[in-house]
Amino acid sequence: MFNAFNRTKVLGSALQQAARSTATPLRVSRQQIHRYSSTKPKIDQLGMGQTAKGRKNQRRGFIFGVHPAALFASITLVYSGYMLIIKPAFEKGHVQQAFDPETYDKGVVFSAEEIASFPFDSKTVVFVLGGPGSGKGTNSAKLVDDFGFVHLSAGDLLREEQARPMSEYGYLIGHYIREGLIVPHEITIKLLRNRMMQHPECDRFLIDGFPRNLEQAKAFEDTVCVAKKVLYFECPESVLLERLLDRGKTSGRSDDNIESIKKRFRTYTNDSKPVIDDYDKKGKVITVSCKGSMDGVYAITKKQVDAFLKADEKDKQKKASAK
Repeated sequence: MFNAFNRTKVLGSALQQAARSTATPLRVSRQQIHRYSSTKPKIDQLGMGQTAKGRKNQRRGFIFGVHPAALFASITLVYSGYMLIIKPAFEKGHVQQAFDPETYDKGVVFSAEEIASFPFDSKTVVFVLGGPGSGKGTNSAKLVDDFGFVHLSAGDLLREEQARPMSEYGYLIGHYIREGLIVPHEITIKLLRNRMMQHPECDRFLIDGFPRNLEQAKAFEDTVCVAKKVLYFECPESVLLERLLDRGKTSGRSDDNIESIKKRFRTYTNDSKPVIDDYDKKGKVITVSCKGSMDGVYAITKKQVDAFLKADEKDKQKKASAK
């Protein structure tokens, strides 16, 4: 009488004999399957009896054992779910928080008395505007060297604030920049005002990339000072796109990609261009075409700005003598 132990022992002896036999298990397996199958299967389709070559042929084109089409469909489904559900829900909690200027005042460097006593009205402020990639920053840097301006880039100040570890609105600023939207003017104006106050010795300021809309322009002139001129760099959108894509290879900026660039173009056309038109009606716009060479564009810019500054100095002297 065989119990479980004896059956296991017999089975072990049989396996040892099979291992010493000249017939391989692969051959025995195939014979068994052929004997009881009405249709002789192909070796590559067998489970235990398939060869290495058969396994390779069977899985050719598969990725981790999954058909490429199924893998692509799975990745697309997961990505779509993230973009349509998870990401909007995550950003909603951060971006749609109500912006409170009083809360932001925690980061203000200067007291209310210092701000009220600062002589903003005696400063010569020039807004530098133009489409993204029109050369605002490049030409502003040269004007600093030639005319003693302090150059304030609204975009650089916002990115600097975004990177500041203690910034309460860093994520908010980052979202607006990535999406090509306009950051609330309360933030931008405070950054510009504070930076101007850090240069009390300077009377000339170039504010690059600001104002982005008429609301910003009015808020700045109501709370800081009236701009004397707008330096407008005019450039076709096709040229701007080429410049920005080329700059994006090395700039490391989050908004130098094709999606952000298109959004920035729309924002510029819908919001920023009306600012230029409004100042043009007041006779305050200096227009420079930026389709030429870099040196050629700056030569025209320098000549125009030099003429404006000379006229501005005469005007200041006249007002001073009238007092």
